[in-house]
Amino acid sequence: MKTRYVFLLLVSAAAAAALMPSRGHGMDGEQDQSSGRTASRPAQSAGMPTGGMLGILRHGNWECALPGDAGGEAYVPVPAEGFRIGTASSYETDTGGGIYLMSGTEVTFTRGPKKDERFRVLGDNTLQKLERDGSPSKLICTRVSSGI
Repeated sequence: MKTRYVFLLLVSAAAAAALMPSRGHGMDGEQDQSSGRTASRPAQSAGMPTGGMLGILRHGNWECALPGDAGGEAYVPVPAEGFRIGTASSYETDTGGGIYLMSGTEVTFTRGPKKDERFRVLGDNTLQKLERDGSPSKLICTRVSSGI
């Protein structure tokens, strides 16, 4: 077959596939008419990030603190909230290690002692903890060293 005929067949097949009605492929919760099955895509969890580019946090030690007051310390360290970011989206705390997911500007700890904690990325070296309802808390975590 000549190259132009192969190309025309390929373009025709792609156009036909694009114009055909979908039969349950990639549709959330809709039923596939041919098999009677429901699509197998997992349901969206309320606590998981909804989208954005995947990324990683900068490796190193992160310390967390609450704001202080004008009459005393500028900030109040919270050592129990600190963690160390390692390779392969992993983290370590004094009580164990786990995994995190960074999607867009949101970080969710998915395994380990900080499981289900969420943070908003404020900068390369700064995170703000989010409450369960998604509102910002007063806790700020800052990368203080590269961990070397």
